[in-house]
Amino acid sequence: MATMTLYPDDERLPRGERIVFNLYLISAVALFVLMMLLGLVMRMAQGEWLSLGPDMFYKILSMHGAGMVGTMGMVTMAVMWFFLRKYVRLHLWAFLANYVLFLLGALCIIGAIFLGNYGALWTFLYPLPVHAMGLWTPNAAAVFMLGYLLIGVGALLFYLDAAAGIIKVHGNLGRALGVQWLFGGDIDPNHPKAVVASTMVIIANSLGILAGAVVLVMCLVNIYVPQMPLNALLAKNLIYWFGHMYINATIYMAVIAVYELLPRYTGKPYPISRPFVWSWSASCLFVIIVFPHHLLMDYAEPRWMSVMGQIVSYGAGFPVFLVTAYGALTNIYRSGMRWSMPSRLMILSMFGWAAGIVPAIIDGTISVNRVMHNTQWVPGHFHFYLLLGVLPMTLALMYHVVGSRRQAPPDSGADRIGLPVYLLGGLVFTLAFLDAGHLSVARRMATHLPEWIPTDHAGAIGAALIILGMLYFAIRISAGLLRAPADAGRTHAAG
Repeated sequence: MATMTLYPDDERLPRGERIVFNLYLISAVALFVLMMLLGLVMRMAQGEWLSLGPDMFYKILSMHGAGMVGTMGMVTMAVMWFFLRKYVRLHLWAFLANYVLFLLGALCIIGAIFLGNYGALWTFLYPLPVHAMGLWTPNAAAVFMLGYLLIGVGALLFYLDAAAGIIKVHGNLGRALGVQWLFGGDIDPNHPKAVVASTMVIIANSLGILAGAVVLVMCLVNIYVPQMPLNALLAKNLIYWFGHMYINATIYMAVIAVYELLPRYTGKPYPISRPFVWSWSASCLFVIIVFPHHLLMDYAEPRWMSVMGQIVSYGAGFPVFLVTAYGALTNIYRSGMRWSMPSRLMILSMFGWAAGIVPAIIDGTISVNRVMHNTQWVPGHFHFYLLLGVLPMTLALMYHVVGSRRQAPPDSGADRIGLPVYLLGGLVFTLAFLDAGHLSVARRMATHLPEWIPTDHAGAIGAALIILGMLYFAIRISAGLLRAPADAGRTHAAG
């Protein structure tokens, strides 16, 4: 069970761990600001407030997609590491190796795009990267894919180290996930929710990353041995299995912060339960097999996979979210919650997660998908749950850690202004995307028709507000993380 001590001793980081953890968080907030700036540039270009050639637009779109997804994965792994390390032994070398390989991969991606002119988007969809029509070389495509491989290897090292630590304590991954309590038995109230969530992520995302590694190696071979063509449908399935799993794992890693921190700010226990175990076990299966809902428009897709994608889409988004939202609301009810930046961000994250699920499930319906999937409805839904769901979960942990450095939950006047600015920008930005999707505005197009431009203008204004809020968060958090930890009063209790 998560502790209700606001700043427990077992979260004090030794100097080496603190340096690596700070590197993760400070790098993440800096990269988020940079990737958001690229997003603003694209919205302004589509709205004709900025002149940008199509070749540059697609380079920026490739960088924005790969950079934002990769950074979200990196920072949520830091969330998972921070809490999981309290319950199992994790090796600092694996955590550091993941960071170093992420940076090397990011450098490859940046070089491939801005030096090699790669512009085939983050999906590297076969065979587009090798049919560049002279805009980039095969070597540029290969370097981009190598960057992905480096990031994937780092993530797998981190997951393998975490899996070894979990197995050493709990015997196997099934027991760590809690499957022994699905149909009966007395649930151990001290079984950490962080271990359950981490185990689910390790199982599911390791499979997704391995699928991505397989298709990346196949594509690299094809680049230099074109006589060995790939099955395009198989390649697309592997790519979307990898991509969907990787970005979904960010939610499940980030929500660990809610499980661990919320009871400290409400002062109420937040125990594990049988519905909680069932939801995480079900989601472990669902999230692995739901990816065909990205392929509902592919007529060549096996029918059974399309049916599976359709059915599982309705169920995959609900188990973990419902048990988390219900648990959070009941934990908050009549608690006299300590309202500060971490608690406000956690409540925002529940809203963003809930609201972001709705358009995703709507798009997962075949009759809707045929009309909406290639519109801006899709970036509307995933920006919603990332900007207003996942990112606030990670920011909640960052603010909490900043508070631990000075023994007081951060809640300055500037914080209370920065959060509404970020929220307003996020709502304007994401609703502009969803409205554009409702109007059938095509996604991934550098040049827009005059009828589409009003939503582009609204999106650009929203993006500017998000960046203002995020820039403040980045400066505030970076300064707080660099503060030397306090030596006394580490057991300050919530209440």
